[in-house]
Amino acid sequence: MSHAPLPGNSPSQLREAIDIDTSRLGQQRKDPALCPTDDEAAVPRAKSPVNKRSYDYVWRSAVAGGFAGCAAKTIVAPLDRVKILFQSHNPHFVKYTGSWFGVGAAVKDIYRQEGPTGLYRGHSATLLRIFPYAAIKFLAYEQIRAVVIHKKEHETPFRRLISGSMAGVTSVFFTYPLELIRVRLAFETRRDGRSSLRSICKQIYHEHRYPKPVSSSSAVATAVTAVAPRTGLVNFYRGFSPTLLGMLPYAGMSFLTHDTAGDLLRHPKIAKWTTLPQAENAPPGKAAPLRSWAELFAGGVAGLVSQTVSYPLEVVRRRMQVGGAVGDGHRLRIGETAKLIISERGFRGFFVGLTIGYAKVVPMVAASFYTYERLKMALGI
Repeated sequence: MSHAPLPGNSPSQLREAIDIDTSRLGQQRKDPALCPTDDEAAVPRAKSPVNKRSYDYVWRSAVAGGFAGCAAKTIVAPLDRVKILFQSHNPHFVKYTGSWFGVGAAVKDIYRQEGPTGLYRGHSATLLRIFPYAAIKFLAYEQIRAVVIHKKEHETPFRRLISGSMAGVTSVFFTYPLELIRVRLAFETRRDGRSSLRSICKQIYHEHRYPKPVSSSSAVATAVTAVAPRTGLVNFYRGFSPTLLGMLPYAGMSFLTHDTAGDLLRHPKIAKWTTLPQAENAPPGKAAPLRSWAELFAGGVAGLVSQTVSYPLEVVRRRMQVGGAVGDGHRLRIGETAKLIISERGFRGFFVGLTIGYAKVVPMVAASFYTYERLKMALGI
């Protein structure tokens, strides 16, 4: 028995009406919810992981790193000046080395002779160097880490160490001349005035660098010593070799220790006391931020460990950096500098100023990592 079509509607019109209603129903199911009371509004959208290669992430992480370095260096600038004077064996401050009382006496001496600004001598050059240095270091670490540790199962101590070491070497390569200028400014202790930044640069540029003779009795040695002394931009890299050697363990152990300490502090058994609530807009896979005391603790431990393993090479580097400002201007190699230190003070000479190094590096690294992590939160990365 056949049914008659509804009045005023042909079969083709009915099919069109059904198709239109079906398409509208499908569109309603696919369209996002516009009203907060809809069921779909209660389900959060999946967030995409952070793209560390994006321009937005690159400049934000560089800015956060640069300001973190400046804040940390400003906190410890007076101790940094005293440590440089101790490490470089400044003749006016040798009597103060070896005790905490000597550190206080050295600070009082600088304050009495040069005023409060003397404690921050060379700090402007420090800030000029530390902003690009810290920016490049943190940025390089994030980028290198993304390549070396691109999956969670690749998160190993060795890969963290390699990422940190490569980041440190990258940053110091581009900023070392500014570090040398800063050390020279901090090394001066004259009361009748101080050299300008321009005069320091001219002095470094024109310092003579004599080649080392092979043997005093050979004809080759005579020919070598007859060669005119060399000057130029290469002088701005005095002590660069031990800096690279020292940066490998320093930066590597710093990032490795900080990240490892952060993992331990985020352990589920203690996380409620050490971490902050995760932000709603946080990307997937991002670790919960540490509380202020926990972040400072992780950074402080990182500074303690990294300073201990790299300090002897740091002493060698300081002596090489001021080599053109004292003595005959002869540019000493790493081995020669090490022998000189041993002849002067024995093996203990490699650890001169280590206690003040701890007092400086521990709060500096703690403040650096704390500022960096908090600025990353503020900048949304």
